[in-house]
Amino acid sequence: KGIQGMPIAKNQTKLANGETEVHHRPKRGWIWNQFFVLEEHIGPDAQYVGKLHSNSDKGDGSVRYILSGEGAGSIFIINEVTGDIHATESLDRERKAHYVLHAQAFDRNTEKPLEPMSEFIIKVQDINDNAPTFPDGPFVAAVPEMSALGTSVYQVTATDADDPTYGNSARVVYSILQGQPYFSVDPKTGVIRTALANMDREAREHYAVVIQAKDMAGQVGGLSGSTTINITLTDVNDNPPKFQQKNYQLYVPESAQVGKPVGKIKANDEDLGINAEIKYSLINPEGAAMFSIATDWDTREGIISLKKPLNYERKKTYTLQIEGVNTHVEPRFSYLGPFKDTATLKITVGDVDEAPVFSMDYYIMDVYENAQIGTEVGAVTARDPDSKNSPVRYFIDRGEHGEKYFNVDMDSGVIKITQSLDREDIPWHNITVMASEVDNPSLVSRVPVTVQVLDVNDNPPEINTDEEVIVCESLRPGQVIQTITAVDKDDFANGQRFSFSLPSGIPVNPNFTLKDNKDNTASISTRRRRFSQLVQELYELPVVVWDGGEPELSSTSTLTLRVCPCQRGGRLQTCQDKMGLLSSAGLSTGALIAILLCIVILLAIVVLFITLRRSKKEPLVISEEDIRENVVTYDDEGGGEEDTEAFDIIALRNPAAAEELKFRRDVRPERARQRNGPKRGYDSPPEPDQVDVQEFIKQRLVEADMDTSGPPYDSLQTYAFEGQGSPTGSISSLDSPGTHSEQDYNYLDDWGPEFEKLAELYGEDMNAAETDMAVAMTAAT
Repeated sequence: KGIQGMPIAKNQTKLANGETEVHHRPKRGWIWNQFFVLEEHIGPDAQYVGKLHSNSDKGDGSVRYILSGEGAGSIFIINEVTGDIHATESLDRERKAHYVLHAQAFDRNTEKPLEPMSEFIIKVQDINDNAPTFPDGPFVAAVPEMSALGTSVYQVTATDADDPTYGNSARVVYSILQGQPYFSVDPKTGVIRTALANMDREAREHYAVVIQAKDMAGQVGGLSGSTTINITLTDVNDNPPKFQQKNYQLYVPESAQVGKPVGKIKANDEDLGINAEIKYSLINPEGAAMFSIATDWDTREGIISLKKPLNYERKKTYTLQIEGVNTHVEPRFSYLGPFKDTATLKITVGDVDEAPVFSMDYYIMDVYENAQIGTEVGAVTARDPDSKNSPVRYFIDRGEHGEKYFNVDMDSGVIKITQSLDREDIPWHNITVMASEVDNPSLVSRVPVTVQVLDVNDNPPEINTDEEVIVCESLRPGQVIQTITAVDKDDFANGQRFSFSLPSGIPVNPNFTLKDNKDNTASISTRRRRFSQLVQELYELPVVVWDGGEPELSSTSTLTLRVCPCQRGGRLQTCQDKMGLLSSAGLSTGALIAILLCIVILLAIVVLFITLRRSKKEPLVISEEDIRENVVTYDDEGGGEEDTEAFDIIALRNPAAAEELKFRRDVRPERARQRNGPKRGYDSPPEPDQVDVQEFIKQRLVEADMDTSGPPYDSLQTYAFEGQGSPTGSISSLDSPGTHSEQDYNYLDDWGPEFEKLAELYGEDMNAAETDMAVAMTAAT
């Protein structure tokens, strides 16, 4: 009654009697256990794996089971009716640990799936079928010798392919099979350690240790594998050096060269590398003074060398205390003692025949230049160092250039000059003197000899200039043109002292003066005012210079002074001759010669033409018959003022020039007038009042009467002479070559820049006046 009021559920059915029936729908699903299969199964039958079962299976065979996935149908097969699964092959877990498969159940009658596809796993159960291995073996390890007990050497690790999560198949333990009692191994970690303390490399260096790894935790029946570890004891400095014996002997001849090895010694060290390096030294002063020792790091030997020459006659034996010490010492082994050793070396000096020995290592001598041949320069001395004291002979090394100037006495060693020496040519001479024993000439020793040539005053001083001195045209009197110096080849210990002057015994130079500045220089100054290049371009000035030597020497040098136009302020404007101007225009010497040759040829042609023209003039007498019956006609018209062939009228207007024109110009002169004058410059014309015109006309008349080459008729010659009676004088420029203004306008230079142009104009006028005077004087001569 209590259920009636209750609503009827969906899974309930109301019966006729009023009761409800609950319907329970069966739940379908897969029923199986977890599947495992043992690896490495051996047997004729397939190995049973498990059973698939669905709750829909009533056991009447109406359900069909199907298997798919990894290995289905090949490795794993299923009974479609019962659902039993079998493995047909032997499985290896190390190759594949599990398989993933899928199962389905179908209604055999309707072929409809009763269950959805379900995934399940078949695991391969491990067995102990793999032994432990060492993939990287064998191994190499090293440990220092003398290590403490338990020092870690190396760690080995074995691998096992079995399942480490199942049983003890992959549980490995380590043990040592070979290498005891020197080494041990930790069973769990595989760490190899030293089992003995202070193992000595020098006793045994290499060890082969065999380690075993066993699975199943080392139990009986477990599988095992082994490997070899090659262990080497590395070296440490635990052995001091040792000499094989305490006393050694060595023979060294006295002729041994300084710095060269004379012997060697060696101490043994059982260690290796830097632990066996030994440094040798001499610890006694006697040995260290004469010998040295160095270490050969390759052979570890001590090389003994000579520091000073040996002399058998002075000392025949030496004792050397040699010490060998390790260079790298480990403090922890200091308890083993000092890492060094000592030995005694006795050196015996052998007697040999030695070359002569000079008293000095080198000689320096001096001699005055120009000394007489045979003058002694100095002497060298050598002796035989041997006990027999053999005589010594001297000679100069003929391979040296000094042999032509010097010679040495064979017995005494005195050096003499063989030629006159000139300090200015070679101030120092280097020669080599050789000495040999009379008993053994093959033993020769040499010594350098330096000879200094001392100076004597044998060279006069000279003016130190080869260039021309430039003189500006506009110089004033007293202006310094140039300062000169002197040179002397001689050597003055306290400095050179020169003095200068003009030569004595000649007239005073009207143009230039010389002043000694008392400081080894002299100044050349002008004596008069402006110079002219057109009047005279070159001047010569002799200068005498003395040195202060003993004896005092002097020389005279002639300086060439060239007059050149200069700008204001003394700057040189131009100073070139005509040839220089042509050269500066770009003409070569060959071109200049060709031009001059053409000019000479043209002049020769002109002269020849004029000569031929004169020689072809018709004679005044037409017929060669009796001239007394002929009439001579003169129809030659004069040339007027331009006719200069008959006579030069300038001579009449300036009687001063008549001396140069004494001969007639209408006939060929028989003799030439000789000119005498100064070396440079021009002939000064005579004064006008010294010429007598009447005497001049008489001379011309006598010459005309005495001339037999003239025509047989009288000729009329007109003389137009300008008189000299006027007190005012002539206004002709030809008659007054020396008249020009004496006014000096140089003071305008001091008035400032406003009068600079005016000073230049007056300066040019004065130069032009001097030029006109020079031209007039030249024309008069």
